[in-house]
Amino acid sequence: MCGFDREKGPGRLMAKGLSLIVVGHINFILGAIVHGSILRHISRPSGNISTEYTVSNIIAVTSGLLSIASGIVAILVSRNITIWKLHVGLLVSSFLNTLLSTACCVGLLLAISLTIKADGSVLMHGCNSTDIPINARSPVSAICPFDTTRIYDTTLSLWFPCTLLSAMEAGLSAWCFIIGLTLRGIGPCGRTYLKEQLEEEALASTSKADPEFAAPSQSLIGHHSADA
Repeated sequence: MCGFDREKGPGRLMAKGLSLIVVGHINFILGAIVHGSILRHISRPSGNISTEYTVSNIIAVTSGLLSIASGIVAILVSRNITIWKLHVGLLVSSFLNTLLSTACCVGLLLAISLTIKADGSVLMHGCNSTDIPINARSPVSAICPFDTTRIYDTTLSLWFPCTLLSAMEAGLSAWCFIIGLTLRGIGPCGRTYLKEQLEEEALASTSKADPEFAAPSQSLIGHHSADA
């Protein structure tokens, strides 16, 4: 992480920003499909309906949107590496996205565990006229107002990639957050970067203020090298 410099650092930050945008778009689309289409019949937490599915899917969609925003901010910072306001924006957006993506990953893991443990009985809520649990893996005798065709397999097949994408979002956002701290001079890596930046700016300002100073200095260095 301390290898972030002015030459390769902005390019790496831009690559991470583009990755956040791509991953955020995919996670947003998958979360919207699960929440808005497959599990729309349990999207309203009321009565005996468990809320972990609704919360997990909503967080997945929100995390995707925030990842896209964080990626855009990271790209802007990579193109304007000296603007401190963008540094603050990168810190705030990446920190919030790290927390939200981690919560999304944990929530999806909880939803997957509960679904597998109960054979998807909560996914079949609203079927028949009794409260008898129905096995979602084989809903043969279920009378449901919605399509139950492979609801168990489809839900899990989308939840697993959403969990993986949320973990990727958390990792990329954490990396961007550390880079934001580095740019603001917070931590040991930040001191190294700011020292390099200040030395380059001081050298550039000296050259502009006294352009005749550089030539004699270089000639003296060459003269001493020849004598040696």
